[in-house]
Amino acid sequence: MILQGACAILLAVRIIHTSELTVPLRGDIANAVVNFAEHTVSLVALVSDQKVDGRPVIGLGFNSIGRFGQSGILRERIFPRLLAADPEALMCDGELSPTAIAATAMRNEKPGGHGDRAGAVAAVELAAWDLRAKLAGEPACRTIARTFGRAADTSVAVYAAGGYYYAADSTRRLCEELRGYRESGFGAFKIKIGGAPIHEDAQRIESALEIAGDGTNLAVDANGRFDEATADAYAQMLEPYGLRWYEEPGDPLDYALNAHLTATYPMPIATGENLFSAADAQNLLRYGGMRSQDVFQMDPGLSYGLGEYATMIEALERQGFSRQQCFPHGGHLINLHIVAGLGLGGCEAYPGVFQPFGGFGPEVHIASGRAALTERPGFGLEGKPELAEPIASLTEHAV
Repeated sequence: MILQGACAILLAVRIIHTSELTVPLRGDIANAVVNFAEHTVSLVALVSDQKVDGRPVIGLGFNSIGRFGQSGILRERIFPRLLAADPEALMCDGELSPTAIAATAMRNEKPGGHGDRAGAVAAVELAAWDLRAKLAGEPACRTIARTFGRAADTSVAVYAAGGYYYAADSTRRLCEELRGYRESGFGAFKIKIGGAPIHEDAQRIESALEIAGDGTNLAVDANGRFDEATADAYAQMLEPYGLRWYEEPGDPLDYALNAHLTATYPMPIATGENLFSAADAQNLLRYGGMRSQDVFQMDPGLSYGLGEYATMIEALERQGFSRQQCFPHGGHLINLHIVAGLGLGGCEAYPGVFQPFGGFGPEVHIASGRAALTERPGFGLEGKPELAEPIASLTEHAV
């Protein structure tokens, strides 16, 4: 994919300082595989030599939600490479380049091994996009759209993800949670399966459908837990409900299992959030049996950033798929801007969980299942009240 104007921002800029803050996720919730009480996120700052009203312009980014921070990789490998680099190595046509920053971050790294490194590089690359948009004085979605030769969407289709397993009275709490999302303007939802016996999960689905109103408004997520026999059993249980999608039934790299399900289960399958590179996404296209009704959930924050993600989109379209099939995992402001900038199918939201990063904050108005983006420059992280304290801690020495 050609990055039109990828090197053109408004000012010649230098990065003079980098910092990372490991932020714990709030709450004690679980899916079928993990409990998130110990999970963290790496919040990253790229401090530029440009100032507005006497304060440095700072790019902010983070890896993604529901994993762990990468402070060691960032501080021991990536930050030293960025700060030691010739400033011109971070530029393109004399301007700061997210693509060049990602390439410098990956210096001396071997191909493959797409694990935590992919999230660490993504946090830095996304912070560069935030910085780029702030220097242009515009929301990141507009910077992204212009870079890729598109027009930014002003509103985005969104769905509320949640429906985790709670220690007590889980089904009642599930219903209360979904009602709250509906009252907040969401019309579609996603809940977890696989963490309870199949008959209990069926009861949870039926309770959720009382709020969602129709199977097309409800997706379910197994978080990669099932073997083939269990995935088949759940597929048979789910089919009569006509659900929006059946997400990640088996291991994310078990393309044979995914292809088996797409051959036998007529409703949409969703997968991809745990594929951390364009090469992995290409293998999903080759071997995973994906169809025109299925959903791709690759997440820029887990896969080296927006540049690598754009390469995935290009591969999808080359093979006849539509970018409207893309609903990136994450549920936060960064991906909302990426969806709007790239014209994707829609965006996940975590309005009730995974704070301080989950959801979009009070500045983003949600009505009739759509989120209206604001004019705040960058990704708008500073407009999310829950992030005020972590951002202040991260940037206090830069002011």
